[in-house]
Amino acid sequence: MPSFCDVAVPVPLDATFTYSIPENLPEPCIGGRVIVPFREKRMCGIVTELRDRKPEFAAKPILQVLDTTPALTPELMQLGRWIAQYYIAPIGEVLRTMLPLSAEFRRVIGYRITDKGMEALHQAATVGSSRRSHKEPEHQTQEYTVLNRLADGEIVREATLRSASGASRAVLQTLLRKKWIAREDLSDVRDASRTVQLATLKDVAGKLNANQQTIVDYLAVQPEKTATVESLRALSVPRTTLQTLVKRGMVELRQEQAGFHFSGLKPRKLEFLFTPAQKIALETINASVDERRFLPMLLHGVTGSGKTAVYLSAMQSVLAKGRSAILLVPEIGLTPAVAADLHQIFGDEVAILHSALSDDERAEQWKRIRGGDSHIVVGTRSAVFAPVPDLALIIVDEEHDQSYKQEETPRYHARDVAVMRAKMSDAAVVLGSATPSLETYYNALHNKYRLLELPERIEKRPLPEVEIIDMREEFQRTHKDAILSRRLLDEIGERLERREQVMVLLNRRGYSSFVLCRECGETVQCKNCAIAMTYHKREHRLICHYCGFMRPAPKTCPKCGSEYVQYLGAGSEKLEDILHSLFPQARIARLDRDTVRGRDDLERVLSALQAGEIDLLVGTQMIAKGHDIPNVTLVGVVGSDAALSFPDFRAAERTFQLLTQVAGRAGRGETPGRVVLQTFFPDHYAIQFAACHDYQGFYDKEARFRSWMHYPPFSAVSNVLIRSTKLDEALAWSGILGKWFHETRLPDLRVLGPAAAAIVRLKTEYRYHFLIKSKSREKINAALRAMIEHAVEQKIPRGNLVVDVDALTMILEQLSVVRCPFLVRSFSSQDCRHEVAFHATEGSVLRLPRRWCSGARHIPWFGMCGRKRMCNEPVYSLVGVPRDPALIGHCLQRMLVRVFSDAKQFRSYSTYLYLGGPLQRIFPHDY
Repeated sequence: MPSFCDVAVPVPLDATFTYSIPENLPEPCIGGRVIVPFREKRMCGIVTELRDRKPEFAAKPILQVLDTTPALTPELMQLGRWIAQYYIAPIGEVLRTMLPLSAEFRRVIGYRITDKGMEALHQAATVGSSRRSHKEPEHQTQEYTVLNRLADGEIVREATLRSASGASRAVLQTLLRKKWIAREDLSDVRDASRTVQLATLKDVAGKLNANQQTIVDYLAVQPEKTATVESLRALSVPRTTLQTLVKRGMVELRQEQAGFHFSGLKPRKLEFLFTPAQKIALETINASVDERRFLPMLLHGVTGSGKTAVYLSAMQSVLAKGRSAILLVPEIGLTPAVAADLHQIFGDEVAILHSALSDDERAEQWKRIRGGDSHIVVGTRSAVFAPVPDLALIIVDEEHDQSYKQEETPRYHARDVAVMRAKMSDAAVVLGSATPSLETYYNALHNKYRLLELPERIEKRPLPEVEIIDMREEFQRTHKDAILSRRLLDEIGERLERREQVMVLLNRRGYSSFVLCRECGETVQCKNCAIAMTYHKREHRLICHYCGFMRPAPKTCPKCGSEYVQYLGAGSEKLEDILHSLFPQARIARLDRDTVRGRDDLERVLSALQAGEIDLLVGTQMIAKGHDIPNVTLVGVVGSDAALSFPDFRAAERTFQLLTQVAGRAGRGETPGRVVLQTFFPDHYAIQFAACHDYQGFYDKEARFRSWMHYPPFSAVSNVLIRSTKLDEALAWSGILGKWFHETRLPDLRVLGPAAAAIVRLKTEYRYHFLIKSKSREKINAALRAMIEHAVEQKIPRGNLVVDVDALTMILEQLSVVRCPFLVRSFSSQDCRHEVAFHATEGSVLRLPRRWCSGARHIPWFGMCGRKRMCNEPVYSLVGVPRDPALIGHCLQRMLVRVFSDAKQFRSYSTYLYLGGPLQRIFPHDY
């Protein structure tokens, strides 16, 4: 048996750790779990290597071996190493993400009193507490209450201690710093199997009291005279009553394996009558599976073209050969409908994996898959790691959806991981979408992926007709700032009269977007984040959608005390209220994160919609994709152009995808559908191409703009984020890395930053970042690893340094030196229009722009124009159109050199180069 093993522990460190293997423990295996001591904790890690060679240091022994057979197969271990290498993520955190067995390891913390604590307790009993303490009397009282509870010397669990003493975590931390108590890790393995306790009625004899008779009568009418103990507790009788019946032999208790709830939705009627295009796609997929050949495919089909039927038929073929398949869906909201269809076809061969399951449920489903009981897996991005035997096919539905990208470590993209896993397994992988991402379509056009097209809807049903409503003209005619246009209201009224169903999309939660004081201009900000809070009318609270902080809705301004507080903007909750008032007889429901707290809520709404019990459904992007409701004949889109104003080079792509997807919900039955699309930018190409259902036209134009600006798919982009709860630390670390990037030769790489992130403070952390662009992913990877090594040398904690490879969420591309005191913006790169906005005092701005612009001779500037106030200071702008798009970055950088010398005259804090914006109405130039 090997004497030592390397273990990957889930900590933010790019290393494994060597432990010795005690002789009294069974031999661990590569890919198996072990319990190891790590600093002062007990942690569950994965064995990555077994060895006999003794390390140069004294290795700690492992504490427990959980698996004698691999929990992660060699194939999954290989995939985990690739993820750690490509996404520059700690291997321990990668393997923890791949293995959803956290339910079997319970983290428990305990406390015991120390000798110093006993002395302090004795002193307090004889001479009283210290008067020199800076703590409040209530705090001191809680401290001694904790010491009294621990005085017998036993270790007490934290939950028990806090419940008995009423002490907060802050009190316990104070006692730890004083060394009056000591903390110990009591974490251990637990049984995660789910069971349910059943009660069965036996022979009844003798006299019964009223409570006993209630239980007996309830069990007597149940099937097989059996019910769950949980249901008996809902009868409002004492718990001792059931125990009495058990002692008398009238009721028998037993444990059984708990059932698993697949879906509360009714499966659809599935008729596989394939069109010629569907047959070609299915034959290509089946041929790859039969040949056991890796083949990545893009199934590009318009909405309603029958992509799901192709998926299910291909999976049937795979299962008939005794092999396995994985189906990924982008959101949990799509899982119930897909699970219902799969369970109808495949029965108990189906397993589900997603984050809405409890830890115990995930562990149970994982074990069914690992044991070979389930060969068909459906789930969200983490299901790509399902340990299916003999993998033949992976399907990624709605592959363009950004929810496939994980926004916490490890920041992997499930679509790309699916392609790599299929390659390692010699399996087929199908990426399906009506609006593929530009990267995927680019790969298909360049023969990296096989392109399969479904150009028509099934049964030759027409695509919905799209009508664009210009909300500028609507305002000019009505002189009202209405959320809903007259045309959309008329269409809704007609559909309701015909008893057809309607969907209305407003991709914004809450009732009002922000609260503004009309006296001083202050908005109510979150205390943890640099973002305005959203008003939710039902709770009558302001809620931060980033950290969850809540506060009561103010009656007066928190800053100046003025009573002129106004709630501005509109969300899905407000839209629901408006529709209720306009159509009081309609049955209206809302589907967003505020109404869907769990699986039951989602299934209840979708079941009612399928059954025709809902006439009008309002919601966010949760209603935009995957739902197949034949009676929905009208889709209204409100605020469709909001995303176009986001400073993100993917703004147009995301807007086009959202509009196309939500439009596809209409007309999926026999009645043709119609879409009413409200916008302030009707001439924008994303909206025009979405209205025409023209993906190819959109791709051609967007790809041309991306190639000019060296953005994906023509270059790779990575984001480096520095974060800290202390502003000085974040600035200092950003400066250290910025200096390293400046002094290090990085050929064929472009580094932008450091600069403040879009939301400079998030969840109490200040955030600054760099953006790295290159055509070579290998060079980006090498540069990032060298940067991390330098950060470690400079004592920058690895947990405060976030590396996001192939970043999707890039609200800003920023050019600056930390603390640079002005604001530079470039809007709407797609049309090559640029604005430089100086965030500064009026006099300084008006004196210097001519001098600054001499550094950018290739950009003819149209002159100064006033803009609204930002951070309580006026903002002025220089707006211009560059002659050569390729010179944009160079010209702006030369201009910034001029600006830096005048930095002392300004008071702001950062420089930004924004991409994407709303200037297309002002300068309609088209390159």
